[in-house]
Parts: sequence; structure tokens; C-alpha cells
Amino acid sequence: MGSRRDGGYVSAYTVLPTPTYTITVDYLVIAGGGAGGGQNGSGGGAGGMRSTVTATGGSGSLESALTLNAGTNYVVTVGSGGSGGGNLAGTSGSDSVFSTITSTGGGGGVVTGNGRNGGSGAGGGAGGSTVGGTGISTQGYNGGTGQAAFASTGGGGGASAVGQNGPGTSTGANGGAGRATSITGSSVTYAGGGGGGVDGTGGSGGTGGGGSGGTSGNAGNAGTANTGGGGGGASRGAPYTATLAGGNGGSGIVVLRTTDSVPEAITTGSPTVTTSGGYRIYKFTGSGTITF
Repeated sequence: MGSRRDGGYVSAYTVLPTPTYTITVDYLVIAGGGAGGGQNGSGGGAGGMRSTVTATGGSGSLESALTLNAGTNYVVTVGSGGSGGGNLAGTSGSDSVFSTITSTGGGGGVVTGNGRNGGSGAGGGAGGSTVGGTGISTQGYNGGTGQAAFASTGGGGGASAVGQNGPGTSTGANGGAGRATSITGSSVTYAGGGGGGVDGTGGSGGTGGGGSGGTSGNAGNAGTANTGGGGGGASRGAPYTATLAGGNGGSGIVVLRTTDSVPEAITTGSPTVTTSGGYRIYKFTGSGTITF
């Protein structure tokens, strides 16, 4: 203690630094899916998938959990799905981001020419033998090729499989299958590719939210929201001058997981917070922030 001038005493205090520690965080980060192509368009590619639980997208190895600082505010960005347009190529999906992890939006489907690259590639277009878009190998697979016969378009690539090649008949190509993860406590499949549109029977969307292709005079079907599913391509209109749009891509999702011994985090963006199997799970279907 130290003395005061009036003869009293004051206590001596030592200011200690604020304690810091780190937290291990598992994640699932899925980008927005690409939209399908309009007017006999190819399927949109699924949004890229990166995961530390059960399985990740593409041919890559399961990713490692992040080590993050307590008390630090981390931004969560959930990518939107691409938009379909009449007689136009679909736009690609938007990236989803958390900390150092970025998943790339799926490539949009096309009307003619080669598919667009993305987390999972979009299918090839009509009017000749075309090449599917290229997926990022650690996030998803390539789109299928298009064939001149029957203006047969390719399916969008998914998290676990390539999009089907255009079969060269009046049946559209199927989208590539998505992949399941159990990060939420139950097995859910995400990131399926969109089916190709055709003047006949549209291709099926890949499991995991892929939209199916349009059938004989119908627009493509949208990918499922918060799965990163690709949109389906539109069929060829009847009459063929009709304006038909590809289906929109499904929006992405970000899921984070800590042990339930870690205090509940402070969040914005209204994520769903649950507990399961000794873990606390934060499911973001829209952008926000989190502080552990």
C-alpha cells in the first residue's frame, strides 16, 4: 500500500490484461448456385461447398477446423443465387465467406457455347458440341457437355458429381448430385446441379437442391434456397420465339459449430442456434456477424 498526504493509505492495484483464448470452430460454407440458361439453356452449377464435417465438395480432402480468437467479431457472408433471364444465359451465384474460408458461386447456365466456370461448373450450351464449365476441384465438379442433336444441353455440376452430358435426344441432361453433411446434427444434402432444358422432357436437378430443367414450353425451375442448388435450364418455347427464363439459383448457407462448453456467441443476422450431440450450432441463412 502507499501513504497519502493526510496520513491515510491507498491500495496498490495491478491492472491485468484481458484474458485471451482461442476456440475451435467447424464450418460448412456453401455459395449461391448459378441460374439456368434461358430458352433451351443448360443447367446452372451448384455453389461451391467447403466443410469440416462428414464430407466436403469436389475431390478434395475434408477440411480442417478453424482456430479463432474469442472476442473478435467475424463477418458471415451468405451468397445469393444467380438470376435467370428470358433467352439469356443465367448469371453466376455469389460467393459465401467466413473468416479465411471462401466458397465460390456456381457458374450460370448458357444458351449457346461453353459453360461458365464456378464452384461447380455449368453445363454446355446448345448449337454444337460444347464443353461444360469447370468446377473448383476442392468445391465441386464440372458441368456436362452439350450436343447438337435435339439442341441437347448439359446439366450443372454438383458437389459430388459432374453434370450429365447432353444425351442428344429430346430428354434433358440431369444435374450432378450434391453431397451430405451432418454438421447440424442430422444428415442434409446440399449443392446439387441444375438440370438441362430441352424441347422435350427436362433433366432432373441433382439431389441437394438442384432445380429441374423446363419441359416443352416451360421455364426452368429454381434451385432450393439455402442449399446452393443450381437452377434448371429453360425448355425450348412453343412457338420457338417465346421468351423462357432459366430457373434462379438457390442461395447459399453458412453453418458454424463449437462444443457446447463454449459460451454462446453474440450474433447479428438472426442465425438459428441449436444444440446437438455436445455441440452448439449456428445456422446462417443470411449475412451477419458472430463474436465467440
